[in-house]
Amino acid sequence: MKNITLALGILFAFASSLAVAADKWDLPTPYGDGTHQTQVARSFADEVNAKSGGKLTIKVHSGGALIKHPEIHRAVKSRQVQIGEVFIGRLGNINPIFKLDNIPFLATDFDSAEKLYRASQPALEAELAKDKLMLLYTSPWPAQDLYSNKPVNSLADLQGLKMRAYSPTTSRLADLMGTTPVNIPFSDVAQAFTTNAIDAMVTSPSTGVNSQSWDYISHFTTINAWIPKNMMFVNKKIFDRLDKDTQAVILTAAANAEKKGWALGRKLAVEHTDLLRENGMQVSAPSAKLDAELRAIGAVMVKEWLEEAGADGQKVIDAYNAM
Repeated sequence: MKNITLALGILFAFASSLAVAADKWDLPTPYGDGTHQTQVARSFADEVNAKSGGKLTIKVHSGGALIKHPEIHRAVKSRQVQIGEVFIGRLGNINPIFKLDNIPFLATDFDSAEKLYRASQPALEAELAKDKLMLLYTSPWPAQDLYSNKPVNSLADLQGLKMRAYSPTTSRLADLMGTTPVNIPFSDVAQAFTTNAIDAMVTSPSTGVNSQSWDYISHFTTINAWIPKNMMFVNKKIFDRLDKDTQAVILTAAANAEKKGWALGRKLAVEHTDLLRENGMQVSAPSAKLDAELRAIGAVMVKEWLEEAGADGQKVIDAYNAM
């Protein structure tokens, strides 16, 4: 009987170790393998896979192949998947703190964007925690610039055009610019321009490079409107089930991914703007008139955001200004 008990104990321990070794997470991300955001996500997953001692394997599903972008937040919340990545501004209808990431002309360079992130991070984490989610890292895009098929020297040149929108805040921006917002996902940008579904967009040079925008659009104006971010987050209940060593591996990999993402964002802002120029697009700085008009819109949108976010939003802005 003693031997049987011992054998059963060994068998149970072996089965338990297999269960741990077989722990697998699916990580949906909305962008294709050519984007730096997906490359950062893969580097994060690769580090976890290599350093978790076989306890955890994370599989990246890029390009919306597993779950489409609008459903990723809900999928992680409901534990359909364990972890996921989204563009922060897409969640603006949930809480104003997510909208802050897309407010134009508040933080227009990487240093100020990083300060805004640090100022807003506690509120961002608190909002995610309401849904039992935990922020792992953020990764920025280059600054959002203006694409059009004609020179734009003032907002009058945009009147009546259809503008791509991809979040509540970009829809409001399109309204204030005198254009009609049209919700177009990243994957459909090229077709939307060629079929005249949209006439202009405000997005990063990386989006233009990844979709070969020179094939369907001619002008690129470096308005540097804002620097949006993606965020990687995990279901907290699932994370808490892991042993402390595996949790530490994930948090270290996340910190490394955040450093890599911010460094890549800075690097690609220059490289991808140069690539647009090299491929024949007309790259220019905004006129003084256009710059003034856009900054006036930014002031309106900051005011509107503060009215919506209330005292909590004012605390974030105060913390940012103090930096």
